[in-house]
Amino acid sequence: MRAVDGVLLDIDDTVVDTRAAFRVALASVLERYAPGADVDAALALWRADPGGHYRAYTRGELTFHEQRMTRANDLHAAIGGEVLDEAGYRAWSEVFDEAFASGWTAHPDAAPVLERLLEAGVRVGALSNARTDLQTTKLVRAGLGDRLEVLVGVDTLGFGKPDPRVFLEACRRLGTAPGRTAYVGDELDVDAVAARGAGLLGVWLDRPGPRRVVVTDADIAAADVTVIHSLDELPGVLDLP
Repeated sequence: MRAVDGVLLDIDDTVVDTRAAFRVALASVLERYAPGADVDAALALWRADPGGHYRAYTRGELTFHEQRMTRANDLHAAIGGEVLDEAGYRAWSEVFDEAFASGWTAHPDAAPVLERLLEAGVRVGALSNARTDLQTTKLVRAGLGDRLEVLVGVDTLGFGKPDPRVFLEACRRLGTAPGRTAYVGDELDVDAVAARGAGLLGVWLDRPGPRRVVVTDADIAAADVTVIHSLDELPGVLDLP
């Protein structure tokens, strides 16, 4: 018997290289609003989101517009950019969004592993803390749109991970029991630990390179989840062919 009947995956920085796409977007923003500013420093700040604004959005406390305008102004405060009012933020968003979309590509290990899962008879879907329309477009652009039968986003229930209800809803739509479903994502707490708390098998994808936030060895030990460094390792840890 297979170890699981279903696999749910995060999208950003799990199957799509969103970190690289963010770098493209921020490079375009800095070129216009703060020429000469350090792109990698801006990228680290944007991904870390030290104010927790995106997580407030996933809890239903802020709109997407509110959280991103606040983050844009936090970024500008750090790099010496102008304060953005509503009109300024709309112009900023046009620059950011166009460049961001141009950078959407799949991680090289994503399509082959999804194919292996499907060939093994495993049902495969996605659970993301972004909107379903955005993520659908992103998956299509990255060439993965036909490989996932279920997509649950932050707008599906009005809130996102780590709330256990979104994991259970994704399992319901996938048609698999939580205890027979693995969840794979790039954030230790919001993805793997939260999935385990909801009764799924939590798998943390710790890709090489800078992490979004600091994670210590003690954090990893306390999490007590499966850790992989590439999606290529996933079939093996799930005892799949």
